[in-house]
Amino acid sequence: MITITAIIRVRQGYEKTMAQALLEVAEHVRANEPDTVGFHISQDTADPCLFATYERFTDRDAMDKHNGSDVVARFFGIAKPILDGDVILITANEISAKA
Repeated sequence: MITITAIIRVRQGYEKTMAQALLEVAEHVRANEPDTVGFHISQDTADPCLFATYERFTDRDAMDKHNGSDVVARFFGIAKPILDGDVILITANEISAKA
């Protein structure tokens, strides 16, 4: 399993915009990406400007398909103007998961 963890910070006042943009990606994943086996979104309880995603893919091809999708391109079009710093991406091989 290959994973991506993304840490995303938005400028204050854009929390709802980011949440909605991420939820649109999640809906697309649910409907169209069977090889994306997990797409989790979190918003920090102490700092609502801080979001994280945890994405699980069956293989690199599934990850590439997701990352190259129109919905991800649309997401970054919305996100780029409201980001407060760079998105931190960690791409990894999953070594353990609770089944």
